[in-house]
Amino acid sequence: MTALETGPTTEFIAPEGSFAPAPAERRGTARDAVRLLVAEPDRISHAGFGDLPAFLRAGDLLVVNDSATVAGQLDAVSRRLGPVVVHVATPLDDGTWVVELRTAADASRGILDAVAGDRLRTGPVQLTLLEPYPRASSPTGQGNRLWRASADGDLARHLVRHGRPIAYGYLARRYPLADYQTVFGVRPGSAEMASAARPFTARLVTELVSRGVGVAPVTLHTGVSSQEAGEAPQAERFAVSESTARLVNAVRAGGGRVVAVGTTVTRALESAVEGGRVVGRRGWTDRVVNLADPPQVVDGLITGWHDPHASHLLLVEAVAGAELAQQAYDAAVARGYLWHEFGDSVLFLPERG
Repeated sequence: MTALETGPTTEFIAPEGSFAPAPAERRGTARDAVRLLVAEPDRISHAGFGDLPAFLRAGDLLVVNDSATVAGQLDAVSRRLGPVVVHVATPLDDGTWVVELRTAADASRGILDAVAGDRLRTGPVQLTLLEPYPRASSPTGQGNRLWRASADGDLARHLVRHGRPIAYGYLARRYPLADYQTVFGVRPGSAEMASAARPFTARLVTELVSRGVGVAPVTLHTGVSSQEAGEAPQAERFAVSESTARLVNAVRAGGGRVVAVGTTVTRALESAVEGGRVVGRRGWTDRVVNLADPPQVVDGLITGWHDPHASHLLLVEAVAGAELAQQAYDAAVARGYLWHEFGDSVLFLPERG
């Protein structure tokens, strides 16, 4: 069996009410004042995100995702299913789109009984479901969650004018697109925010750089994050520049640690490894980092808290080790850390130094 079929080994039950209902600023605090759990082999520490510089050292390198979030959620009406919410995951090279259908009006559940040929109307645009994406049924055996769809009309323009950020039923209300951007996001393309970087502020980045911690960008445009248990993350567009590749290799050669800010960055970097070194590369990646196919260049990870059985946990375990990942999640549950895109953070440093 593959790692996806067996799933992550980390086991926990997120306590009721653990989902962050709003951005930190809307809860009366600063972005970099969310909580930070630091997981090291012989110590679990509890701090604020603004304390991050105390846990890194000169010569370390933070690699960040410079993808910016786009509006990816639309209301639509299906001729057969009635009102639905459409999550537009990504445009494909052939001009079609990857979409997900969810229940109206808060997108709290995926719709799994759509069929090829279903048509949906959203403003002046008609979407037609062509085939499951990828060309396989859901691993749950309960229908298909993602579809390749054609668009009759300018879907990209309609999203800019009438779309909103992808959101789910656990949020207190809808928030503007600006709340879904990170300080590093300069290249629009992510259907959902690369949320590991959300707590960073310009002040915090300045402090890190002044202490000798480097910052380098990669790009990975995220798809939708609502995978079913056992479902791999979808293929995503990425780019690792020659300059970032050189910097990562130099830091590793000099004994510094490469800390990925998010699972997206880990996926991008590890998709650009050749012969144990990072090279400049761009395209689509379907890489699934896991214990059986572990990272080669990422030494540490900053991320949020993921749902039980999520494929993202496979990557967390691969970077941190299964034992440290379990310790961190046990501590987060016990201390009431907040989950999801506006929640709290964790820094995994599997090797002390």
